[in-house]
Amino acid sequence: MGFDNVVKMSRKIHENAVVSPGAILGRDVEIGPYAVIGPNVVIGDGTKVSAHVVIDGWTTIGKNCKFFPGCSIGAEPQDLKFKGEKAYTVIGDGVTIRECATVNRATGEGNETRLGNNVLMMAYTHVAHNCIVGNNVIMSNVATLAGHVVVEDRAVIGGLAAVHQFVKIGRNAMIGGMSKIVQDIPPFVIADGNPAHVAGLNSVGISRAGVVPEVRANLKKAYRILYRSGLTLDEAVSTMEQELDSSEEVEHLLRFLRNVERGICRGRKD
Repeated sequence: MGFDNVVKMSRKIHENAVVSPGAILGRDVEIGPYAVIGPNVVIGDGTKVSAHVVIDGWTTIGKNCKFFPGCSIGAEPQDLKFKGEKAYTVIGDGVTIRECATVNRATGEGNETRLGNNVLMMAYTHVAHNCIVGNNVIMSNVATLAGHVVVEDRAVIGGLAAVHQFVKIGRNAMIGGMSKIVQDIPPFVIADGNPAHVAGLNSVGISRAGVVPEVRANLKKAYRILYRSGLTLDEAVSTMEQELDSSEEVEHLLRFLRNVERGICRGRKD
């Protein structure tokens, strides 16, 4: 028996699914009833696509992902600038996308919308065109990313939170439910509210991420400089460069702050 026949036998494709002949499916892929897989789709080994899922466009999906009923992946962006150009959706390994969630492909020839590994998008979440989502990100129900948003690794976005276009959310940040995010959220902090404010350091999150105690102490000092000293952003960065011990986490925070374009979310004014 040829290799191609073995691969075909290892798949479970429901008789009522619509799978384009141009689609490329890996080993042990499961396609549920009434799912639609477009001609330019690549699906990695072990991925499960439930009923009524639509995966279209130039979309590449990694291994061992799960797509729950009704989600839409790789559809045209909700962007008036889009003119039918060839743009991409790229999804990593171990991603779970729950019911009726949407991930749109990018605007602009050759551009991409990208999700990293082990992302969890809960029901009705939305990732818009040209977003870049890192690894181990969690988006709770109905959380929404507008176009060109960047979400770094291990960030958590609460239910019904909305993130403005071009905003960056830093690593290990936590966004409270129903928050309105219109400025960048630095790494390692908690933000909440409408409009959002930074409420403190995400101590639990950074501890669970394995950040060692001495680095956590440095991040607490960085937080006080950034949010309690009354310094401008540039002044705070300069002070941190002089006063903090170097570590990968501190250097990441400083690099994020040096590249802020929309300003950072500030603390609550008493």
